[in-house]
Amino acid sequence: MTGQTNQGEAGAEPQIPPQMPGLAPLGPEADDEPDQGAGASSWRGLPAGIWALGLVSMLMDISSEMIHALLPVYLTVGLGATALAVGVIEGIAEATAAITKVFSGALSDLTGKRKQLAAAGYGLAALTKPVFPLASSLGWVVAARFVDRVGKGIRGAPRDALVADLAPEGRSGAAFGLRQSLDTLGAFFGPLLAIGLMWLFSDDFRSVFWIAVIPAFAAFCLILLAVREPARAHPLRKVANPLSMRELRRLGAAYWAVVAIAAVFTMARFSEAFLILRAQETGVELMLIPLVLVGMNAVYALSAWPAGALSDRMSGPALLLGGLGILVLADIVLALLPGLPGLGVGIALWGLHMGLTQGILAAMVARTVPQELRGTAYGMFNLVTGVALLLASMLAGLLWEQFGSQATFLAGAGFAALSAIGLLILPGKFHAVSGKAA
Repeated sequence: MTGQTNQGEAGAEPQIPPQMPGLAPLGPEADDEPDQGAGASSWRGLPAGIWALGLVSMLMDISSEMIHALLPVYLTVGLGATALAVGVIEGIAEATAAITKVFSGALSDLTGKRKQLAAAGYGLAALTKPVFPLASSLGWVVAARFVDRVGKGIRGAPRDALVADLAPEGRSGAAFGLRQSLDTLGAFFGPLLAIGLMWLFSDDFRSVFWIAVIPAFAAFCLILLAVREPARAHPLRKVANPLSMRELRRLGAAYWAVVAIAAVFTMARFSEAFLILRAQETGVELMLIPLVLVGMNAVYALSAWPAGALSDRMSGPALLLGGLGILVLADIVLALLPGLPGLGVGIALWGLHMGLTQGILAAMVARTVPQELRGTAYGMFNLVTGVALLLASMLAGLLWEQFGSQATFLAGAGFAALSAIGLLILPGKFHAVSGKAA
């Protein structure tokens, strides 16, 4: 990373504390221990704090996916909701998360307390999990889903900014790739656990939902005990109002170029729900349809960390172009190659493009903004891409209804190609700043 984004990460003493390397000490002398920044002990060159944040994400994703993989069916079969109601619930939930991220990110810049905000978000999400098995009406589920997404919004931007703060110089791509890989492992194991537990409990939704409570509270405990704010060797500039026009302009042209490319990119990769619809259209049995996301997330998890590490040694935009090319290919395969072979290849390519791009985009944000505005930067980034995902999914649904699945995936290929053209014509300054870390 550039020197601008690493203020305060160079001063930690390379001592080895008596507990697990890099984990937050639990005793009263916590303030005397080394931080989890660039100088802390680590596995494979990354501080243990980043591993801990990845494991926190993984545990919460296992819990969430165990519930969300079954929730649409539970709402319609168990609580009598309509398909329209399910769509409204999901739309409101995701919009809430996107909006909340802006304010939580700005607040983390204002207070400098990124861990506290991230922990509050995970704690709030954990508290909502018991509501799902206890809910006796649709209203309770809507409320729990809403508060759960508020928790996601609160934790998202501060957590990403904390990963950037903890990452050693020149290793931001690997740091975000690792966190994304562990997070995606949760999305891989969650649906598998849901399928197995539904078989074990004879299709008892509530029993599965109760089991899902356990990893959620484990995630909350882990972030409280095993993650610390990194010490800063130099005080950061005080930010009075991170969301003011003056501060937003300080984010710089390179950052807004990353956001613009990510927004167009997101228009190309609409919700994974359309992969499930494609599987259903292909003739996959209903009980096996969750395996679509399991397969996609397996490829995603396996590719995200290596791709992130590679971005630290070569141009991030070049890797992003490669990911866009794979997305174009995935859309074409899903549109034109029939049957289960086409579905399988398309899903694998979709997961590979996610692995090659998502962690890299997050690392590019860290490299292009001042450290004191990282929370705000991730908040705005998540808001813009969240709105783009909502628009993309609405457009994909309209195309699907009017012209069929082929038109939907071909349109996605077109947006991916447009995004690639945008990357190619961006000024050289953007490639210099957001490419290979210094």
